[in-house]
Amino acid sequence: MKREKRYHGVVVPMVTPLRENGSIDTEAVERIVENFARNQVSPLIMGTTGEGNSVSTEQGVAMIAAAKKAGGDRVTIYSGLAGNCVSEQLEAARRFIAAGADVIAATLPSYYALTPEQMYQYYISLADALTVPLMLYNITITTHMSIPLDIIERLSEHPNIVGLKDSENNVPRLEEALKLFAERDDFSYFCGCAANSAVALKNGADGIVPSVGNFLPEAYQQLYLAGIAGDEEKANEVQQKTIEIGKVNTEGLTLGESLAGLKVIMKLCGLCEEYMLPPLTRLPEEKAEEIRQAIKSYLC
Repeated sequence: MKREKRYHGVVVPMVTPLRENGSIDTEAVERIVENFARNQVSPLIMGTTGEGNSVSTEQGVAMIAAAKKAGGDRVTIYSGLAGNCVSEQLEAARRFIAAGADVIAATLPSYYALTPEQMYQYYISLADALTVPLMLYNITITTHMSIPLDIIERLSEHPNIVGLKDSENNVPRLEEALKLFAERDDFSYFCGCAANSAVALKNGADGIVPSVGNFLPEAYQQLYLAGIAGDEEKANEVQQKTIEIGKVNTEGLTLGESLAGLKVIMKLCGLCEEYMLPPLTRLPEEKAEEIRQAIKSYLC
């Protein structure tokens, strides 16, 4: 059985529930987080699955406060931090922390291509300024940059940088990262590419960050528990099931469309509505109905 670090487990990149007027549906936030808490998983609010780059600071504060109200001490609230103006990011982080965020997970500013040293300095400046722990968030599909492992290793020595959420679909990189961090008590590795969850846990990952967990948190909690217990057969079995389920709202769709498809499933489960934040939009009804019909065999 793997020894659990301070930051560990299943952290679901939560969708952003909206009302028709674009405001945060706080009642839906509470329903979703209550479902997470019952299954012993925590939310990552305003991650990529949560349309993080489109959420205003005011909306983020409302969502974090509602999540804190619902989850209390049963969950750790991870708050995404994205943007290109660092001073605005710092102000947003301050407000997110005041609303109840326990950890800030920050992606790289992505308008300019950054050198490795610029990446390092960006995260050091955040870590020095924040009053809660900072998690590094590497996601090449949106930032179009990869934080080098040697830079992450340097950053990991900062006392306020507690881990890495790595969403890069790169198994050799994952294995190399875990050689560096699996045995570190002070630094956690979270696999953000859900399809690699089982292999990550086999190699010593501390947590997984699956979007399918929005409506099936219990499945990923089973996968996590099997993984840390060394039950590879069970972990791989659940992994394959969740990969198939995940195809329902991703296959043949862009990333943005897949997020809209996820909300179609969430509505079917009674968790939230299908509204999206601009520039993303809801799926055409024909495609939404296709997803509804396809997912029913997994949910019923």
